[in-house]
Amino acid sequence: MAAFSHGFTFIDLFAGIGGLRIGFEAVGGTCVFTSEWNKFSQQTYRANFEDGHEINGDITKVDERDIPAHDVLLAGFPCQPFSIAGVSKKNSLGRAHGFADETQGTLFFDVVRILRHHKPRAFLLENVKNLLSHDKGNTFRVILHALDELGYDVDHKVIDARHWVPQHRERIFIAGFRRDVPAVFSLDEVILPGGISPTLADILHPQDGSEAVEEPYTTGPLAEVGAKYTLTPNLWKYLQNYAAKHKAAGNGFGYGLCQPHNVARTLSARYFKDGSEILIAQDHGTPRRLTPRECARLMGFDRKGSNRPWKIVVSDTQAYRQFGNAVAAPVAIAIAEAMAPWITNTVALHPKRGMRA
Repeated sequence: MAAFSHGFTFIDLFAGIGGLRIGFEAVGGTCVFTSEWNKFSQQTYRANFEDGHEINGDITKVDERDIPAHDVLLAGFPCQPFSIAGVSKKNSLGRAHGFADETQGTLFFDVVRILRHHKPRAFLLENVKNLLSHDKGNTFRVILHALDELGYDVDHKVIDARHWVPQHRERIFIAGFRRDVPAVFSLDEVILPGGISPTLADILHPQDGSEAVEEPYTTGPLAEVGAKYTLTPNLWKYLQNYAAKHKAAGNGFGYGLCQPHNVARTLSARYFKDGSEILIAQDHGTPRRLTPRECARLMGFDRKGSNRPWKIVVSDTQAYRQFGNAVAAPVAIAIAEAMAPWITNTVALHPKRGMRA
């Protein structure tokens, strides 16, 4: 796809609730295909992106020839170990068994086969930081070799969402451009935001009547956080005892008790269980967990006073899982802003300013 009018197309694989998509739509991209297997994530995605195309489920069941042509592939693929089993069978069938074929049987293989067939101009992959050390580094080694074998120049970088949202959230991003594309791109080009670093005060419900009530998250004339988000005395005692036991044993477990001026730990998909990694101290009684609306803000999907708040159409349990698995939207936007000039051949029109990530 050679001609651009400063716009481009992309596909969204392992889409979750669309964190990467937010970034690339923000710089003029148009999503032409989405794949996400979880039915609850599909509900949230569909509610927030009204683009007319269906959400495909299991990507392993989708023929790459049925996927529309696109300029950019986005994927937050699951982390799985790779195996070189089956090489002898490939030999007997006369098939290649390079690094790209070592990924057979994993969900990354679906990324590989789509890249191989469509050869998009660029891609962006996202994963947990532990991908670097997964399977003693073998997983990451195979990924990089597979992408190289497909004809892409690749760069990778661990980026902490802390610069954009009040949360320590390190994720690895892998960006690539097809080798025939005149791009000398580095993720070091991602620009960090200036100004005062965000704190939890920026995302917490003010509970002073200045915010509209949103039940069940907030209630009453002051829009106070609903009682169900406050920990029971028994759960709070259990967490304290559990943390003390692990501290005595020299282990690292502990709850994360936060004040409004703090930065939170990483929000995880298990937050729905007890909320222990991010607990908000209260003036009286036990602490509370974040509401799903606050989680939306913590992940940059929403902000206080937004005219178009992120639509949360699932249960609290599912919402916590979704935000815990998501890509922080402002990080996706920053990366997309850095990649877009190279994607659209307008790099000379975009002078670089500010601090690098």
